[in-house]
Amino acid sequence: MQSPRYFSQTIRARLVSATSLAAVLAMSVGCAAQAQPEAAPALAPAPVAGDAAPPPPPSPPMGAVPPAPPPPGGVAADGEATTAEVTVARFLTNPDGDVDGFLTSDGRLVRFPPHMSTQLTSTVRAGDDVLVSGWRDAGGALTAQRITDKRSAQQVVDQPPLPGARPLPRELRGAGLSRLSAQGRVAHVTTAPRGEPDGVILSDGTVIKLTPPVAQQFPALMRTGATVSALGYGTRNQYGTAFQATSFGSPGKLTQIYERFPPAP
Repeated sequence: MQSPRYFSQTIRARLVSATSLAAVLAMSVGCAAQAQPEAAPALAPAPVAGDAAPPPPPSPPMGAVPPAPPPPGGVAADGEATTAEVTVARFLTNPDGDVDGFLTSDGRLVRFPPHMSTQLTSTVRAGDDVLVSGWRDAGGALTAQRITDKRSAQQVVDQPPLPGARPLPRELRGAGLSRLSAQGRVAHVTTAPRGEPDGVILSDGTVIKLTPPVAQQFPALMRTGATVSALGYGTRNQYGTAFQATSFGSPGKLTQIYERFPPAP
């Protein structure tokens, strides 16, 4: 029979062995935990501002050319661009005596800026065939931008006045005007830019200028073939006669247009 002392020694040895085994197991578990890599924490999405600007559009491919912007305005604001071959029948003047256009052999009216008067008359002669490039206004007249004389091949192009050129002072504009009168058959009715009548051209080339409101008072006379009579102030030179009417009407029945008008120089 074993003694109590032997029994206690046996129990103590088993406790020490169990304790050592527990320590070894704990160390193994700790090493395994250290060897296991830690998972990276998930990144939270960046906050988006409610008023953030939208992303820019993708860039065009290399070599692509954006379309050109549309031209400012159309071909012509007042009418239709046109080119016509005509024959100069008669020069026309304004009340100041400047040549500012001509009538063609088929009865059309061609206008040209008066500041080009000298250049036009030195390049083109009555009877010449010319090529006119410009615009047709609301009244059917041609406003020339370029006139080419087929006889000489010379051109007259509408250009602005020379720098520094000044118009005649207002108080001197009527100094060279004369009191004139005319009577005859209407060969052409002139019109303002919007197409309303503003005067007549007689069969002999005399130009009688009116204002649109005055011309509207004579609807029976503002037509081709009517016979009219007028008094006014203007000029007469080698290229024609033109004046601004102060009285207008049918022969023997003149109507004074203005209550007061300047006396004859």
